[in-house]
This record gives sequence, C-alpha cells and structure tokens, in this order.
Amino acid sequence: MTHQDDDTQGNLPEFSVSELSQAVKRTVETTFPFVRVRGELGRVSRPRSGHIYLDLKDERAVLGSVIWKGSVRKLRVEPEEGLEVIATGRLTTYPGQSKYQLVIEQLEVAGEGALMAQLEKRKKMLAAEGLFAAERKKPLPHLPEVIGVVTSPSGAVIRDILHRLEDRFPRHVLLWPVAVQGDAAKGQIAAAIEGFNALPEDGDIPRPDVLIIARGGGSVEDLWAFNEEIVVRAAAASDIPLISAVGHETDTTLIDYVSDVRAPTPTGAAEFAVPVRAELLADVMSLSGRLIGGMERLSEGRRQELVGLARALPRADTLLGSAQQGLDLASERLAGALRIGLADHQARFREFAARMGPGLLRVPAGRAQEALQSLSARLAAGWQRLLGDHAQELSRSQIRLEEISGRMAVAAARGLEDRTRALGSAAKLLESYSHQGTLARGFALVRNEAGKVVRSAEVLSGGDGLAIEFSDGEVAARVEGGSAKPTAPTKNPAKPTKTKAKPGIKQASLFEDD
Repeated sequence: MTHQDDDTQGNLPEFSVSELSQAVKRTVETTFPFVRVRGELGRVSRPRSGHIYLDLKDERAVLGSVIWKGSVRKLRVEPEEGLEVIATGRLTTYPGQSKYQLVIEQLEVAGEGALMAQLEKRKKMLAAEGLFAAERKKPLPHLPEVIGVVTSPSGAVIRDILHRLEDRFPRHVLLWPVAVQGDAAKGQIAAAIEGFNALPEDGDIPRPDVLIIARGGGSVEDLWAFNEEIVVRAAAASDIPLISAVGHETDTTLIDYVSDVRAPTPTGAAEFAVPVRAELLADVMSLSGRLIGGMERLSEGRRQELVGLARALPRADTLLGSAQQGLDLASERLAGALRIGLADHQARFREFAARMGPGLLRVPAGRAQEALQSLSARLAAGWQRLLGDHAQELSRSQIRLEEISGRMAVAAARGLEDRTRALGSAAKLLESYSHQGTLARGFALVRNEAGKVVRSAEVLSGGDGLAIEFSDGEVAARVEGGSAKPTAPTKNPAKPTKTKAKPGIKQASLFEDD
C-alpha cells in the first residue's frame, strides 16, 4: 500500500453501523417521500399485532411492504395473494435487517380485471363452504307484518320501495340507514343485518318478518361493499328471510348468492315481499262463495239423509201390532182353556159322586167344592198375572219407542241448528269481505249508464250519466266539462256501519317535514 492510499483512507469519515444505517434511511426517505407502486401481492402475513406484512412483486423484483395497524382499518381493498394492486406510501429502511421497504398507506385494485379476479376467487371460497347451497334458502312469508330495509335513507331506492308497497299492500317498514359505498359501507351493512336479527320478537321495536338489502346501480367499485366477505357472511347467517336488490338486473354481487331471493331491482324486491291486496280480496270473495255453496250443499245433503232415515224407521203401531195381536190371541185361548178345564173337572166330580153314593158325599162333596173353588181362584189369579205381565211388557216397549223417537228428534234438531249456525257464520264472513267495507273507509264505486264499473276518467265524455255508490247510499251524476256533478239521490241513505279498527302500528313517512 502506497503513502497516497494511506492519506486517502485517513481522510474518509468513520461511521458506526447505526450511524450509517440512519444516514441511508434519511437518504431513502428524502429521495422517495411519497410513491405509487404497481405490482402483484405475494406473501401476505397478519400477525397478532394487527399489522400486515406483504410483498409487492413483478417479473424481476420483490419489494417488502408493511401496512401499520392504524392504516389497516382504512383500507378499501382486502389484501389477498395474487391480487394486482397499486400501493401508495413512503419508502423507508429497516436497519434491523439492512433492508428497505414500502410503508403502505393506501391500497387499490389495479384495474377492473384484477378486481373481478379477486371477486371470482372469493366466490369460489364461499361456495366451497356451502354458503350458496339451495337447501339453505328460507321461504318468504306470504304476508309479512313488518319489513326491514337496509339502504341509504337519502336515495331513490327507499322511495321506490315504499311507493311499490303502498300500491300493492301497505305494510309497516323499518329502515336501517347505512352507507352503500365507500370504506364504511361494509361494516354498516353487516351491522344492520345482525342488528335486525338481534331484535327480540316481543320487544318495543317489532322484529321484521323479512329483510330487503337494496342499492341502486353503479360500477363494480361502487357495488363492491356487497361483495365483501363480512357482508356476505352476515347475510348467510340471517335467521330472517332476506331479499337482495343490489344494482340493476345485469349487476351481480356475492350477496345475491347467499340471499333467499334475489330481486332484479329494489322495486322488484317490494313485489317479492308482499302480494297484491286486490287479488287477495278477489280470492277471498271466490273462496267465500265456494264455502257458502259447499255449506248449503252439505246442509241439504244432511237434511235429505235425515228425511231418508226417518222414512226408514218403522211406525209405532207396526212395532206393537204383532205383540198386541199375540196378546189378544193368548187372552182368548186362556179364557177358553179355563172354561174347558172347569167343565172337565165338574164332569169328573159328578162321575166320582155317582160312584160313591149320596150318603158318603155330603162332607167330602163340600170339601171338593171348596177345593174346586180354590183351584178356580188360583186359575183366575194366574190369568190376571199373565195378563199383567203382558201389559207391562207392552208398556215398556212403548216407552222405549218413545225414547228412540225423542232422541231422533233431538239429534235432527241439533244437526239442523249446527248447520244453520255454520251457514250464518259463513254469511257474516262473506259480508266482512264485501266491498261495502271498502266504501265505509271513504271510497266510492262509480258505474256508467250500462252498470259497468268506471276505473279511469279517460273513458268518460261530456253528457255521460254516472251512478256513484257510497257506503250510505247512491247518487246519480252527469259529466259536464270533464267533471261529474251530483244530482238527486236515488235512495234513502242508510246508517253507516261502525267498524272496530284493528290495533296495529302506525307507519310514519320518511319524507314528512318535521
């Protein structure tokens, strides 16, 4: 080594390892204070500290990166291996390992293609867990009392849903306002679904019978909150049947796969939730008519059956005629037998007296006479007992016949009374579903001169005659200048029927001014 080399080395400043590392750190951070780097995510590590360590790579290099815990909560994209992203942050060094790294503050997907690749990967993962299985789908209630809606309170979506429900079948609606796009959307939507499910069934706030998750159309990025795993899992775990209505008919998000019913639009979700009230009334009227007809046919059939049974029963004289005839014959035969027996005994007694002689028969003859009289008395008593037994048997037969006849009459009267009561109940049910109840609530029924119902003002012209039916009567009117003018009433107004209002929850409008 020459003297010049020694002088050069003696002039170089001497650094400690820490000083040199800090100098390099300042140089790197000063040169690259804020950068945007595009690359593919490689290794993604999530330790318990809450930070995320990952690699950004391309075909030639790998850049170690870190996302501190405070920035993780602000991420709009969930880091996943293989996802192409654009990372924004600052370049620094890590002296402990003599390496440089990117401290990421923002992370976004690099293009729609990369976003769709992430969506497809997540879809396959959730499908493998069985969250999209058809057997997990729950049926929607036919007519829910309360409908829960998760959407933005300021958009047109909630207005469309409320208007459609009002047209079809007004129901009580509970709105859980949420953000439907942006960083906070996924957490709010998942919390809303879980919150509705946590409501007690007998609490002050009614628990919805069905949920509608709705949002208007938008780009893939705008609808991305409904593809987030936290939202999809919350929808899959919902015990309340759920209708998804996100975007337009061509838009598809992961929540559509786990929902019980997927509606093409928010308006379509309202149509799935409730039936048409007018169609239900028509069905009830038809069923009521069939019920009344069936009750009438059943009652007539039972009446004919009762008449047939009554005709088949034998008459009382038919039942007792044979017994009475037998008793009469026995009475006649008994009287004749007694006379024949008495004559036979008298003949035998005379024959015996003739053989014994007159002197010997004085005392025995008297005794024989007493014996004969005793026998006659016993025969007469036996005959009376026999007649009494037959009379009692005949009386008991008559009593049993009267009891049977009385029971049949009571059974027939009771059956007719039951049929009459059932027919009256059906008639009352039919009356409760008639259009008179609708008229009593302030509506009117308009018919033209032909008696047909007028449903639109477009079919009317000047001079047309009308009949307007109210709940308490009917008036005649005529169209003049596009408006109907009432004339004299056609019949005396009837006293309106007071109907008892059913208890329920009053629906407040979301759009009324305070």
